[in-house]
Amino acid sequence: MTPLLLSLRRTTRLIAALLAVFVLAGATYQGVATALERHRYQRPGGLVDAGGHQLHIHCTGKGAPIVILEAAAGSMSAAWAWVQPEIAKVTRVCSYDRAGLGWSEAGDGSYIPARVPEELRVLLDRANEIGPIVLVGHEAGALFARMYAGRFASNTAALVLIDDPTVEPTASGSTLAPAWPWLARIGVLRLSNQLLPVAAGLPGDSASAMRAFLNRPDHLTRAAQELSRMPEVEAAARRVPLPPNVVLTSVSIGAHSQPALLATPEESARVTQAITATITQVRAGDARATSDR
Repeated sequence: MTPLLLSLRRTTRLIAALLAVFVLAGATYQGVATALERHRYQRPGGLVDAGGHQLHIHCTGKGAPIVILEAAAGSMSAAWAWVQPEIAKVTRVCSYDRAGLGWSEAGDGSYIPARVPEELRVLLDRANEIGPIVLVGHEAGALFARMYAGRFASNTAALVLIDDPTVEPTASGSTLAPAWPWLARIGVLRLSNQLLPVAAGLPGDSASAMRAFLNRPDHLTRAAQELSRMPEVEAAARRVPLPPNVVLTSVSIGAHSQPALLATPEESARVTQAITATITQVRAGDARATSDR
């Protein structure tokens, strides 16, 4: 073997060894940080069996109708941190994490979009959050809200759809989304802070919890699945006719980077105003129906 080939082989081995050390160090850093975050950021709500796996639901306030918050693709209950406390002043309101996101379990790990409305109905029944409900959906959440209303019309009083993809184009998903879980496992996402700026506008512990989950491989695995299958979910939602008795309110916030969040007080105030107006409309309809009996 020539000296040149020997030198090339040594260099290759050195690079491979350095990469192995980097990956091991990154994975160790990621594991330690995740363990600390699991202890620090406890779920604010409870876990409910939604059919073989536990879903996290966080409810506050009192009154009717009950408002249910359905987050954008790859997002979670903490994304409603500006909205939920305001709505809780008016009525009962619940945010939750879809399977595989946030504090919810992933079940068998498969992502079947048609299951989302079914699991939400089971979750609400078993959590004893009795409707009819005002279902608020952001981006992909708006698509799931449409699918829920089409399937469970008698349980749905109104929809508030934010940046509904069936009405206006959404921000294109990150081309790196499929790599997010792998980059998270070796600590690259945590070191680069690539996804963390999207959570910067959220308040207090909600921002910290969101940042923690945006570095979690388990959360990012489902986030990448949701983002990659958005066109499929949009097509399915378009095929669902909305019941004529369901009050429909649309809100346009505008394109965001992915995952999409309502991260500023200004955006959240517009959404809160739309939800509050919808609640008033639903209550007025209920009052008329009662007087006609």
